[in-house]
Amino acid sequence: MAGPTAVGSVTWDGGQRFTGSSGDLATVFDGKGEAAVSPVQALLLAGGSCAGIDVVLILEKMRIELRSLRVECRGERRETHPRRFESIHYSFIAAGDGLDKDKLERAVALSIEKYCSVLASLAPDIRVSHESRVES
Repeated sequence: MAGPTAVGSVTWDGGQRFTGSSGDLATVFDGKGEAAVSPVQALLLAGGSCAGIDVVLILEKMRIELRSLRVECRGERRETHPRRFESIHYSFIAAGDGLDKDKLERAVALSIEKYCSVLASLAPDIRVSHESRVES
């Protein structure tokens, strides 16, 4: 049995700009990355936010009172076309009551390796690495 279906559309706004919409929600993409994030930047950020959502939910199940979470995202792309990602690195920086480095690393590893559907949708030869840091 198939899972949920994702639907949406993108409409050209001129130049290299598109507006993507799904239902009542919309976002802008700019191929030059000037007026909005580019589609490739959006993919990088989508992976970071998807993994971040997983981390929040996993830490909640661990009964961690999360105060902050930032995911710094970095992707290395090929020089030639298609200029796809060769590697992606995410740095998770979090603070919370009862949070220690082992718990954060466990939550991040579960997300990256098992739960994040965006990262699981990438080509299998793209190297995805991560690190974690707990702040007070």
